[in-house]
Amino acid sequence: MRKTTYRRAVREAIREALLLDERVFLMGEDVGSSSGLLGEFGPDRIRDTPPSASSFVAAGIGSAVGGMRPVVEISAADAGLPALDQILTNAATLRQMSGGQLTVPLVIRMVSGRNWLAHDIGSWYAHIPGLRVVSPATLEDARGMLWTALADPDPVLLVEHASLQDVPGELAEDAGSVDIERAIVRRGGRDVTLVGYGGTLPVTLAAADELADRGVRAEVVDLRCLLPLDEHTILESVRRTRRLVVADEGRRGGGLSAEIAAGVAEKAFYHLEAPIERVYAQSDDTRTRLPTPDEVVAAALRALG
Repeated sequence: MRKTTYRRAVREAIREALLLDERVFLMGEDVGSSSGLLGEFGPDRIRDTPPSASSFVAAGIGSAVGGMRPVVEISAADAGLPALDQILTNAATLRQMSGGQLTVPLVIRMVSGRNWLAHDIGSWYAHIPGLRVVSPATLEDARGMLWTALADPDPVLLVEHASLQDVPGELAEDAGSVDIERAIVRRGGRDVTLVGYGGTLPVTLAAADELADRGVRAEVVDLRCLLPLDEHTILESVRRTRRLVVADEGRRGGGLSAEIAAGVAEKAFYHLEAPIERVYAQSDDTRTRLPTPDEVVAAALRALG
């Protein structure tokens, strides 16, 4: 084991991909200085772009169709909104529109959660068929999801939460690729299921610690993949615990917490012993208040009666 941070784990993943596959290159605004890889790999593979997300995302799509494996970096998720047309209309549809003749093995990295606009950008993109949207919340996932994503024939969005970037931890020397299809149980329990992802995973884990001090054994599920959503793991957990709390940085309506709650109500209703609880972002004209561990604890205690 070695000490590192989330940000450094991502950099190591990019460097490994560049070393293992000559088709891989990194492009985006100021990636030469921010990645620290320009000196090692040169400007052909570490490409600084003009501040125009629509143009460099389009270039990444074209490169992927042409057989390359581009990693397109968007430093702030809201800055990537001008490229939504390229992502939705081109990247997400080319494989289906070509009858499978074209693939778009493109990876787009974006940092979400910097401000009120971009606090839950991942759930926006999770509404677009043809994409895979993943949210690495641990050092292992930050290190291992990139290589798996590059092997996918469809475009993959890696949505990395800003609050996690400087989180320290230990990473195995042989840490490698990880699954980008399944949710995972981060902490076992039998009294209540807490579901989180990205920036809300630490919130649910902290809530589970506090609940444990109260004699409540909470099971924590990390979604990891937002599209497609792994309902199977969530339903298995709810059938064990019979109670569900979802922590989501999205708004109350139309977000992932609503989708998860609806899916559980449809497929595991008779296993539930209490109404499903949701903890979500709440906004006024001046600020957005994001979920806190205390709110998740309160929701779990309500579910427990």
